Amino acid sequence: MKPGTVARLALAGSRTDGVRVALTAFSVVLAALAILSALTVIAIPELGAYENNGRYRNALLDEPGLRGGTVFTLLLLTIPILALAGQCSRLGAPARDRRLAGLRLAGATPGQATLVAVAETGVAAVLGVAAGLGVFFAARPLLDGPGSDGLRALPTDVLPPLWQVAVTAVALPLVAALAAALLLRRVVVGPLGVVRRARRNRAPLPWPGALIVLGLVTFGSIAPVLRWFSDRERSAPDWLLNTMGAGGALAATLGVILGTGWISYAAGRLLHRFSRWPSALLAARRLTNDPWHGARTFAALLACVFVGAGAAEMRSFFRIMRDLETASAEGANYGLDSGDGFYLNTIDLVDLAIVVAVVIAATGLVVSVGEGIVSRRQAYAALVASGVPRAVLARSILWHSLVPIVPSVVLALVVGTSLIAPVTGDEVSNYGLSAPFVHAYDSLAAYGALAVGAVIVTVGVGLLFLRSSTAVEELRTG
Repeated sequence: MKPGTVARLALAGSRTDGVRVALTAFSVVLAALAILSALTVIAIPELGAYENNGRYRNALLDEPGLRGGTVFTLLLLTIPILALAGQCSRLGAPARDRRLAGLRLAGATPGQATLVAVAETGVAAVLGVAAGLGVFFAARPLLDGPGSDGLRALPTDVLPPLWQVAVTAVALPLVAALAAALLLRRVVVGPLGVVRRARRNRAPLPWPGALIVLGLVTFGSIAPVLRWFSDRERSAPDWLLNTMGAGGALAATLGVILGTGWISYAAGRLLHRFSRWPSALLAARRLTNDPWHGARTFAALLACVFVGAGAAEMRSFFRIMRDLETASAEGANYGLDSGDGFYLNTIDLVDLAIVVAVVIAATGLVVSVGEGIVSRRQAYAALVASGVPRAVLARSILWHSLVPIVPSVVLALVVGTSLIAPVTGDEVSNYGLSAPFVHAYDSLAAYGALAVGAVIVTVGVGLLFLRSSTAVEELRTG
């Protein structure tokens, strides 16, 4: 099959297929802008280890020591964006399956039909990267120009190296296509329809807990390693500390996300055993039949909550450090609110990124809930035709979303707080003064409420598809 034919077949289809391609391309646009912005911050020249550039109004861009947090925040945004792209690629899956089956009837091989499905995601990603590059370079002249103080608000006077831009433009479509191929590994496209190989019907085991413990132990071992090298008057290798920090945080994050599968299964069994409400029983059966649905759907949201918990604890730590410094400088009692706020500004940026990431993740949840309702429209229509009220179905969908997300959010908050505990300690010392560390319970509660509230809102929006998807005519839909 020629590349032009593959591209033409990939972009063919109904209005739903066009919406899926457009949403996937839009997600890639956001990812490209976030990555290019991070590369631009990295490209800001350093005049010295402790010397500011004096070119930007914001200290997060002007001070070399704070740019790492800015880059981390921008890259953090790519997690929910890529998750949104994955959710958008599932939109209208039944209609796409019928189209692929039609290609098989026309003589295409299973590999060619799968290639068309992968090419659809790849072409959408290419369009998204092209649009992202266009927006990035077109917006630079509009946002450029120093103010009356001679300082710029954004680093529009620097550009990342051309090879980094080229790698980004090639890597994003390639990653999108590989992800689509990975999602289709259990799919067999036949002339009479698309068959998905069933997974082993084995209950999830709590093995993600081992990942959480491994991550906490690895991250918590950084301080003993530093002391070990310090006792021998040696410096710990940066690669070792970075590996332990990043590896521990990644292992703990994966443990929280993958642990949602076991939480969903256990919660489904408990709900099925003790609940007598029809809506809860319907949700319990769905949770036990597909416990990994929560891990797929809530991955980006839980990652945001995990990072937010750590950021909240670090904010409390830096605030106490600042107050101790102020008290030492002014000879006043502990509790004065003044001093250097550079690190707090960095945490503010992380908080803003987390809120934006939660909004993006919520958009993906809307797509997921709506697609789940549409893909099960025959089953829902049959239940309504047999006498089940739509309100019961709506409550079952709400149960199905809230039962796994509430304990998973609590787990993410606890693990994120525990990960930072070795850094903050029980007591904070600075400039000869000390004060007990105070946990940021208000911020932790706010992050948890934001995550659960986002799920409730997205489920409510997704339920708008329920009435049209439970019409009697849907019983005849193939």
